[in-house]
Amino acid sequence: MADKKMMKVKLVRSVHGRLANHKACVRGLGLRRMNHVVEVEDTPCTRGMVNTVSYMVSIVEESRDAAQ
Repeated sequence: MADKKMMKVKLVRSVHGRLANHKACVRGLGLRRMNHVVEVEDTPCTRGMVNTVSYMVSIVEESRDAAQ
């Protein structure tokens, strides 16, 4: 199995009053509440979602997991 690049994303601003598709991106990333941190796979799809809501989220850490 190949190494997978992962990144930790944190919700730093509220989703209240935001566009519906921006709320959907936040939920799609798995973020539920303020200061919630999730680890997602670093793919072009998730990068696009993070880029769309970049004003609400921050990337805490990027890593490459070793194959087990």
